[in-house]
Amino acid sequence: MGGARDAGWVAAGLLLGAGACYCLYRLTRAQRRGGPGLRLRPSRSAEDLTNGSYDDVLNAEQLQKLLYLLELTEDTSIIERALVTLGNNAAFSTNQVIIRELGGIPIVGSKIKDPNFSIKEKALNALSNLSVNVENQIKIKVDSSFLSLYDGHVAKEILLRALTLFQNINNCLKKEGHLTIQPTFTQGSLFSLLYGEECAQKMRALVNHPDADVKEKVTIIPKF
Repeated sequence: MGGARDAGWVAAGLLLGAGACYCLYRLTRAQRRGGPGLRLRPSRSAEDLTNGSYDDVLNAEQLQKLLYLLELTEDTSIIERALVTLGNNAAFSTNQVIIRELGGIPIVGSKIKDPNFSIKEKALNALSNLSVNVENQIKIKVDSSFLSLYDGHVAKEILLRALTLFQNINNCLKKEGHLTIQPTFTQGSLFSLLYGEECAQKMRALVNHPDADVKEKVTIIPKF
């Protein structure tokens, strides 16, 4: 009798254990498929956030880590990946505000001067996304050398990014296809450069650019 009772308890234990394992399997499988259940996410370092496998929208803490990384690292591959991640996240209006409040706009803007072609392009792309927010536009500072990005001999990818930045800013200032006001801003601001005579001359010259994509971008921006 005692042996039969013991065997019964062992069998019951095995059944409970098997059931628990099956539930754990279902939960893990659901998480991998994006189904219902608790999503467990390990803590990620700033560099981990740039590796391309983290596809969630970043929160303020993660964005701050990324900005610190971008400011401190000298590794060009990490800088490029960080700018791509910031640019993607800057497409969301909430993160446009967060990045500005974290002081990220000058950090991103400083990379425009980087001699590395790819870094320059990715920095311009991130700034273009950030510039959709009107308050962010005021924070973007670049010196007169910024206008050299609109020279006709500049690589097409860089030129298109720079024109997109201009277009985004312009779209925020116009109504029904026309500028609602003629912007007047302090000397050295991005606005004073983009709406100054030197930039106007460059835009008029780009109308004759041999590349069709560049010409199309320029025609969208109002004549000066």
